Amino acid sequence: MSDMVVRIMTQPKQIRNIAICAHIDHGKTTFSDNLLSGAGMMSEELAGKALQLDFHEDEQERGITIDTAAVNMVHKVEGKEFLINLLDTPGHVDFGGDVTRAMRASDGCVVLSCAVEGVMPQTETVLRQALKERVKPILFINKVDRMIKELKLTPEAMQERFIKIISNVNKLIKKIAEEGYGDKWQVNVQDGSVCFGSAFHNWAMSINYMQKKGLSFKDIIDAYENDTSKELAKKAPLHEVVLDAVVAHLPNPVVAQNYRIPKIWHGEIDSTLGKSLMTCDPKGPLAFVVTKVVVDPQAGEISTGRLFSGTMKKGMNIYLNRVKSALRSQQIYLYNGAKKEVVDNVPAGNIIGLGGLKNAYPGETVSEGEVEPFEAITHLFDPVMTKSIEAKRPSDLPKLIEVLIQVSKEDPTIVVEINQETGEHLMSGMGELHLEVIENRIKSEKGVEIDTGAPIVVYRETITKESPEVEGKSPNKHNKLYFKVEPLTDQLQKAIKEDKIPEGRVKKKNPEYWAALEEAGMDSKMSRKVRDIFQGNMLVDETRGIVHIGEVIEMIMDSFEGVMKSGPIANEPCVKVKVSIMDMKLHEDAIHRGPAQFYPAVRDGIRSAMAMASPLLFEPYQTLRFEAPEKFMGEISKMISNKRGQLLDMQQELDQITVIGKLPVAEMFGLSSDLRSATEGRGGFFLVDQNFERLPDELQKKVGEQIRNRKGLKKSEE
Repeated sequence: MSDMVVRIMTQPKQIRNIAICAHIDHGKTTFSDNLLSGAGMMSEELAGKALQLDFHEDEQERGITIDTAAVNMVHKVEGKEFLINLLDTPGHVDFGGDVTRAMRASDGCVVLSCAVEGVMPQTETVLRQALKERVKPILFINKVDRMIKELKLTPEAMQERFIKIISNVNKLIKKIAEEGYGDKWQVNVQDGSVCFGSAFHNWAMSINYMQKKGLSFKDIIDAYENDTSKELAKKAPLHEVVLDAVVAHLPNPVVAQNYRIPKIWHGEIDSTLGKSLMTCDPKGPLAFVVTKVVVDPQAGEISTGRLFSGTMKKGMNIYLNRVKSALRSQQIYLYNGAKKEVVDNVPAGNIIGLGGLKNAYPGETVSEGEVEPFEAITHLFDPVMTKSIEAKRPSDLPKLIEVLIQVSKEDPTIVVEINQETGEHLMSGMGELHLEVIENRIKSEKGVEIDTGAPIVVYRETITKESPEVEGKSPNKHNKLYFKVEPLTDQLQKAIKEDKIPEGRVKKKNPEYWAALEEAGMDSKMSRKVRDIFQGNMLVDETRGIVHIGEVIEMIMDSFEGVMKSGPIANEPCVKVKVSIMDMKLHEDAIHRGPAQFYPAVRDGIRSAMAMASPLLFEPYQTLRFEAPEKFMGEISKMISNKRGQLLDMQQELDQITVIGKLPVAEMFGLSSDLRSATEGRGGFFLVDQNFERLPDELQKKVGEQIRNRKGLKKSEE
């Protein structure tokens, strides 16, 4: 097997890097197993039952995929061999971060949709994650057996159902994709970029394949009526149909990098590295992006990722650009299902594992010398729920710290804060299930006994009006800075959230960046003064003719970011704040304007200005989609209103209802058990969207005090 892989991996035009993604329970892992068995990597009997890519115990127990697994396999089309690098991804929204990271390494994706349920909220989310990274989709409609056996549909009714799903997916692609890609990337039955089948019964079809083999819809229905679906799987094996479509419709790395690189890398395209990235040149400078870190009990940390340029060789000197550290490369692995095979070198265009990258987090750019790193991988949703964690035995504390650092590498959507002073460790995630899974992993896989506190909601702080100009003084009274704060406009905030204006410090003149700011309604003089955008907040330098500003601006940005991480009301992160430096008076002598003088001056100045701009707390809301039999309609709407929620929409199809409701996360603890008891265990819910909204006025003071008490801060002065 590995000889074939090694042979093809040097021919980038015969490589396809793909991810498989879908709504939860639409059958992704069963689908991936089929592809593996087709490539001769597991027995046919086990395919669909073994869940070969779920190798964590908790995944097999819960029956859901949590970690993305990588597999390299070989597929022949008309005698020509192709190397398919496949990434299986989770569908549950709490693990959506893993999907985003898998997209960075892929050029194409197979989106699964269930024939019975159709397009679901999570289908839209995974498409959004793919198109944001310029990853081209094709569609696989799964669980067709259920249409025949449960819904007893005729061939005409089946086709109608397919057309509805395809047009919904195409509408989403058009709505989400950037200009120029929405029309070009529509999926369609005629050209074979839509396949359908049953992953559980190992068969699939596409129009091309049906014509080639002389099969029709009637053959499919007959197979189920006569109970000969096993023969159908021999006539039209799923792996063959799907991988044919992958080879035909999804781009190879050379084609894909040409349009993906300008989107995910902001360096100079005309530089040596830029040209090598655009052409996927194995002889160019090295550029490898880590998309996942897995801790292997035998081999230690293994960083999986995509090699975009150059050739990775064992023992070469490499440099991690985000943590700024130099090392030597150790083992290089190719994936073969859950097995890894060691190789000596791999050229650009492949997905590989790399051993021994200390301190590498997903999103890290590895090169030979210092280069412009790839754009940070941003996730669609922020963590909104936090738990405190402590070791049961004090002697386990060092081990717990090590495990928490490891957990935040394996899943970067988990944010871990280790407070050295109070000894409190806080872990924030996407919801109750997310935190519960991570807790179980800490206990079972990492072997640390822990106690966890009750879940806490993460709030945001913001301001509602412009402040007067406020002075911040350094402790030695020799430096004075003058700040003003005001709310950021909705238009600018939206552009930052949608990634039209990239976050980060502005290091050089950048006409594209200025144009993006101006498009979001900023005037052209002001756009050139923006110095930093951090977590949706902006720092603007409106000073003129300050001689030593170059020496202090980095310190001002550090402090600005510090205040935005913990605001003046209750040390919660800030959103939508625009901070302007109006003027500054600096001491002539550099010794009097060091960090110890500057950090407090900036921090106190910005915080005092915010305190004079009517600061408020915003709380997280999640928009959820509930599904249940119609007789529980009253119970569900009562439950939503009891939790300070709003009912946004209610639809009924046959005897099922779908309710869309928006609930504050603070009221959502125990939601799954409340829903179970309200619907006799027959209701379910999914996350559709998440945002922050103003906390009701009557709760502002009470919640502010609660957070301050919890954090041990002194009472706020009235």
